[in-house]
Amino acid sequence: MHFAQYYLDCLSQASYLIGDETTGRAVLVDPRRDIDDYLRDAEAAGLRIELIIETHFHADFLSGHLELARATGATIAFGEAAETGYPIRRLRDGERIFLGADGAGGTEGMTTGAPGGADGGAAGTASGVTLTILATPGHTPESICVVVHEEPDAAEPYGVLTGDTLFVGDVGRPDLLAAAGLTPEEMAGRLYRSLHGKLLTLPDATRVFPAHGAGSACGRNLSTETTSTIGEQRRYNYALQPMPEDEFVRLVTAGQPATPGYFAHDAALNRDGHPLLDAAPPAALTLDAALAACRDTGAVLLDSRPLAAYTESHFTGSLHISLDTRFAEYAGSVVEPGTPIVLISDPGTESEARMRLARIGYDYVLGHVPDPAAELARRPDLVSRTRRLPAGEAPSADAQLIDVRNPSEYAAGALPGAVNLPLANLPSSCTTLDPDRPVVLYCRSGSRSVIAAALLEARGFRDVRDIVGGYEGAVSACG
Repeated sequence: MHFAQYYLDCLSQASYLIGDETTGRAVLVDPRRDIDDYLRDAEAAGLRIELIIETHFHADFLSGHLELARATGATIAFGEAAETGYPIRRLRDGERIFLGADGAGGTEGMTTGAPGGADGGAAGTASGVTLTILATPGHTPESICVVVHEEPDAAEPYGVLTGDTLFVGDVGRPDLLAAAGLTPEEMAGRLYRSLHGKLLTLPDATRVFPAHGAGSACGRNLSTETTSTIGEQRRYNYALQPMPEDEFVRLVTAGQPATPGYFAHDAALNRDGHPLLDAAPPAALTLDAALAACRDTGAVLLDSRPLAAYTESHFTGSLHISLDTRFAEYAGSVVEPGTPIVLISDPGTESEARMRLARIGYDYVLGHVPDPAAELARRPDLVSRTRRLPAGEAPSADAQLIDVRNPSEYAAGALPGAVNLPLANLPSSCTTLDPDRPVVLYCRSGSRSVIAAALLEARGFRDVRDIVGGYEGAVSACG
């Protein structure tokens, strides 16, 4: 069996290539849009990607199922409850997919078995890598998991691809907009039954391969580990400890991270279809052309340079998200989907910035300014410097003190008098603030607060500062 996990740190996202080396048949699960790694590795291993399985409609990234289907001719498959704007194969609960040879020794075309193996003999005569589909609604209505067997009659599975149903250390959140029409409590009840009725019936030694790791907004307590086992999760995952369903529902519907604004946009594109990825480098623009685009098309200047460079000198009104942070997620939190973007990037990093934006469906990148440092030096009339409050210095008495961390972080400890407006909600919640009064912002260590400060300055707030070092710095400075 060929089994490969592709983990993308900047999105905390995992995809999987599974193939039978005797027949060359392969399946790709939860691909991202830039598919070259999959194609290269499949070719090197002598595999043909014949089926693309999506465990659900992803909300945190734009999936590459359409790009991969175009490149390989593979069929796109979802759980049976999925409704899409393009042709798909619907996978039934209990359905088995045989990547190995069929009972007659054939190797042409992927064979399938009916739920429970009642397939007229195919399950008993097929050999090689076999996948079993489990319908596991809860994170979304159409969520599925994929159990992997090295042989159809193996005593226990090699592993299970759990999508966003089960993570290492957490379970999928039940409150996202992809589940519109159902309450978080209803979805949490479905999730409880999926976990206990399906996943926790697997042997303890079964490896767990989730779709996300630490940092993802699809859960609140994800581990930095990207694999585990059913037994380890049964023992250590807080959400899998023995408890009645109503207690589980209360537990997993409370304290979830703020939902980034682009999630609903991406879920809709993954469901309805989207243009194929354009991987061409962004065009070089003069500063005058970039400013004209802002004036004429409503484009934003998005500065992806390191935090220190931005705070020292940046174009007035530009937004800031450093490439060394969760660039795409934060961009999707402060930039409205469909907004034209001009990149202000360190030379040589503009293509990486564009690709990260494309991974969340932000394709409207007009270009980049090739040498920002030179342009900033040439046009001091267009330059601002971020005002920052030293960690040990108290805000003024009339300042609006804003904590831009997630609710669970705020609940665990906050500065006296601070109001919690998470970064993901700030574009809409900043209307509750007075733009004529001073605003002081902080996060955990200082990164998100600079992003928030840039957003408020672009919205016309006159006196905005962030606390250097964030909450951790302020607490340390106080004692």
